[in-house]
Amino acid sequence: MVTASDHAYQPALIACCSDRNDLYNILQQNGFDVKRFDNPDQAIDESPIGASILILADGYPSQTTSLRSSVYEQAKEKGIRMYVEYPSWLPDLCLGEPCYVKTGAYNAVLERTVVASQTFEPDLPKMSIMMIHDCHYIPTEVQNAHLVLARVVGYDIAVLGLPQETSPILFEHPCRDVLVATTKLSQFVTARYAPKDSWTSVWKWILRWLGQKAQDLQWASTVRPSFQRSEKLPEDAQIQSIQRAAQWYQKSRLLVHPSWDPWSADEKTGVKPMPSDWLVGDGSLGIKECYISKRIFTDGSQPINWEVRNDCCGEASMGTALGSVVLGDRSLRQVAANLNDFIYFKASFSHGSRSDPDSPSFGLMGSNIRGTDTYWSDDNARSLLGTIASAGVLKSDRWDEGILRTILGNFRTTGVSGFRPGAALNEQEIQEKGWQYYWQWAGTDFSPHYHAYIWNTYLWLYDKTKWEPLLDRARTGIRLMMEAYPNNWKAECGRTEEERIHMLLPLAWLIRVDDKPEHREWLKQMMGYILAEQDSSGAIPQRVDRPYTANEQYGTSEAPVAYASGDPATDLLYSVNFAAIGIHEALAVTGDPGYKLAAERLADFLIRIQTQSEMHTELDGTWYRGFDFRRWDYWGSDGDAGWGVWTTETGWTHSWITATLALSQMKTSLWDISKGSQIARYFEKYRRQMLPDKPR
Repeated sequence: MVTASDHAYQPALIACCSDRNDLYNILQQNGFDVKRFDNPDQAIDESPIGASILILADGYPSQTTSLRSSVYEQAKEKGIRMYVEYPSWLPDLCLGEPCYVKTGAYNAVLERTVVASQTFEPDLPKMSIMMIHDCHYIPTEVQNAHLVLARVVGYDIAVLGLPQETSPILFEHPCRDVLVATTKLSQFVTARYAPKDSWTSVWKWILRWLGQKAQDLQWASTVRPSFQRSEKLPEDAQIQSIQRAAQWYQKSRLLVHPSWDPWSADEKTGVKPMPSDWLVGDGSLGIKECYISKRIFTDGSQPINWEVRNDCCGEASMGTALGSVVLGDRSLRQVAANLNDFIYFKASFSHGSRSDPDSPSFGLMGSNIRGTDTYWSDDNARSLLGTIASAGVLKSDRWDEGILRTILGNFRTTGVSGFRPGAALNEQEIQEKGWQYYWQWAGTDFSPHYHAYIWNTYLWLYDKTKWEPLLDRARTGIRLMMEAYPNNWKAECGRTEEERIHMLLPLAWLIRVDDKPEHREWLKQMMGYILAEQDSSGAIPQRVDRPYTANEQYGTSEAPVAYASGDPATDLLYSVNFAAIGIHEALAVTGDPGYKLAAERLADFLIRIQTQSEMHTELDGTWYRGFDFRRWDYWGSDGDAGWGVWTTETGWTHSWITATLALSQMKTSLWDISKGSQIARYFEKYRRQMLPDKPR
């Protein structure tokens, strides 16, 4: 078999494809002399002896590439090397019907692209992992494939090897000078194959196999970081970042409009792209949760999660309100107000038993407009903090009674030690047991993920009312949590850095209302972790205490974006987003210069990795969940069942980052933004109703 090194000269390069093909255009941009034809017969007829031909899959994914036997025979006679994609037929090999992987939650593509040979070394070691989004492929059976599709665990490397079942994606024909891709690899820019550096290595090798000069191909990803790691930031970079983030709420097209089709179970989530004619709402019907990571379609667009969640709505009200101050856009102020009205006056998650003063679930807030019977402490807390902040910005008391009811609804279902039993409460159990059961519960649950942020709301309300039980239960819970650190803490889904990060905000706010040396020491202890872990880029690495132990586990549950501690991954859904506000509030209450440096580094990092896209304006100006701070690309172990690397969350991620950058620019804090609240005027009315002096 002829190899690339056997060529004494560089053969003519021929491409059979549309003039819009990614590879064809990038070859031209990188100085390759490439001649293009529209069909394989013409390309093979016009090619000189010894040429290199790329037959690319214009009809992908609905049509395979039509190839007659004469094309292969002529290529053999002329000594032509061919690379063919998504072929309808191959000599001497049996091809199945085209298919694509369609399995797992949200129709997730769980199979990843894995390097199955040593062909690409040293650039790309064997067992390296890549991603072909929304991969349609032709089944076949061959030996010694270079790339395969397989369900594997790992970050960059398939650490447990390949499973028994794999599908060949790139291989050399056993009897011909033909390199075969059973899918369309040449759509790597438009379909956003990842990571970028790995696909550069693949194409560099393919071109060498064809006898072409070996060089790295340069191109701009259609969704990319706004700035490179070492690039000098403009003086107004932070203002620009906040303005783009504020504009994203409307550019994202996730604000619900009354013309949209009604919800129809899960059938829309992750299956179809957003229709191009969708109108953008004004917040009065809420905001959808996110663009989801699984899957990215062949045109590079992403599907949305159709959930309308109470936490995302509250957090988005905070982001739009604070963003409007920096952007100077009054329409965003109205969006913030509309979102708050939706939460407290319109949405189903605050109605029903939750609006009945005689119900033990009075004041609680359901998770989303479909799932109203589950009450997550952390979701209720983030919604509350968001609406508290936006009310402060808007200088409105319109939502004070709703905020107060929700805080007290959570507080009276919090036990004497400051904890609730488990991650969430259930409507049926609350109705059966009554709120008094939870009020008297003396247990503990050392999960900062679920409990830390609800303490913030109690501390905030204590500051406004001076009602001692609020401080007492929050302080007791924080004290017990810190005494249990670190051995007895629960790392939610294995994310150990997250638990420390979640404690920053309640510790900073505890100092606001009860400034003691011990409390400052606790904050110093948690900040010490951040200062020790923070990368020079500003990123805070993800730490994992229990990696997957079998390939079959991949994609079956919530999971980190790192596979194991040491992977250069940072998580902007569960960690860094909350680190931003936590460090900001810690700095605001202490003035510690070390905290200031950490805050500045993190802000710089977030500004740099904010998404930039001309092709996908709905994805321009936000943040993805996963980022690899060594290769400087959106990458990670995408094994989360619903919220993977390329998820952009309206609430948890986007709004907290936007709010923190805006607070920094405004030289204020989340605590101070609402210091003028007069919510105490309603306190005794609801306190007597919800927490009488002698509970029944």
